[in-house]
Amino acid sequence: MGTSPQTEHVLTLDCPEAPGIVHAVSRFLLEHGSDIIDNQQFGDRRDGHFFMRVRFAATADETATGTLRRDFAAVAAPFAMRWHLEPVSTRRRVLVMVSRYGHCLNDLLFRTRSGDLPVDVVAVVSNHRDHEALVTWHGIPFFHVPVTAATKPDAEARLLDLVDSFDVDLVVLARYMQVLSDGLCSRLAGRAINIHHSFLPSFKGAKPYHQAHERGVKLVGATAHYVTADLDEGPIIAQEVIDVDHSHTPENLAAIGRDAESAALARAVRWHCEGRVFVQGRRTVILR
Repeated sequence: MGTSPQTEHVLTLDCPEAPGIVHAVSRFLLEHGSDIIDNQQFGDRRDGHFFMRVRFAATADETATGTLRRDFAAVAAPFAMRWHLEPVSTRRRVLVMVSRYGHCLNDLLFRTRSGDLPVDVVAVVSNHRDHEALVTWHGIPFFHVPVTAATKPDAEARLLDLVDSFDVDLVVLARYMQVLSDGLCSRLAGRAINIHHSFLPSFKGAKPYHQAHERGVKLVGATAHYVTADLDEGPIIAQEVIDVDHSHTPENLAAIGRDAESAALARAVRWHCEGRVFVQGRRTVILR
C-alpha cells in the first residue's frame, strides 16, 4: 500500500502561560494523524506569556486545512489563544512602496523572482517614476501616486484602494520617503514593515551617513520594524550591523548602509511571511 499524500502546515499561537499548552497542541496533532517536522516555543516568564510555532505534515485533501482550523478552535478557546494555521505553500501578497532609493526594491524583486522569498509582489507604489521601468520589466503593476501636503489624504486613500483591490497581505516600505498618517498606520497595523537607515536609535534628519561620519561611528546598521504612528518606534523585527572605521568616507558608509538595509528588510519580510514574528506590546518575539 502506498503512503497517503501529505501537506505541510504551520500553526502559530500565543496566549497567557498555563500548564498543558504543549500537551494540548501535541495531542491535537496526534489525533489528526499529523507528524511534527519542526517546533519552536518560548515561555516569557517575565510577562507570563507563551509563544509557539509548529510545522507539521497532515493528510492532504481538499478539506484538510478547513478541518484542522475548525477542530483546533476548540483547543485554542480554553487557553485564550491567538492563533493562525495555514499550508506552508501559502504565499503572502505583498505591495512595495518606494521613493527614489531603489536598492531595497531591487533586492526584494530579485529575491522574489529567484524564489528566495516566499511572497508574490503584486504591485509597486511610488511617489516618483524613477523605478517604473524596472518594475514593469518584472511584470508587476506600477502605480505612480504623487504626494504633497495638499494631496496626501487622496494619495493615502488611493493606496488603501490598491491594498484592497490587490488583496494585499503585507505592505513593505522599501525606503519610501513619506511619513504615513496616524490613520493609515492604524489601518495597516501589523501588516506594514519599514526599513530605517540606522541601527536604532539613529541620526535623525538629513544626511544621516554624513552625521555618522562626523561622529566617528564604528558600526553601520539598519532596522526593519512594523509601522506605527510613532515614527521609527514600531516593534523591531530585524537588524543588521556592519563594522566600519575611520577610513570610510560618507559615500562608503552610504554604500555599506544600502547593503545593511537590503539585508535587514529581506530578513524581516521573510520572517513575517513565514509566521515567525509575534508582536507583544512594543516588542517582538521571533521564533526562528
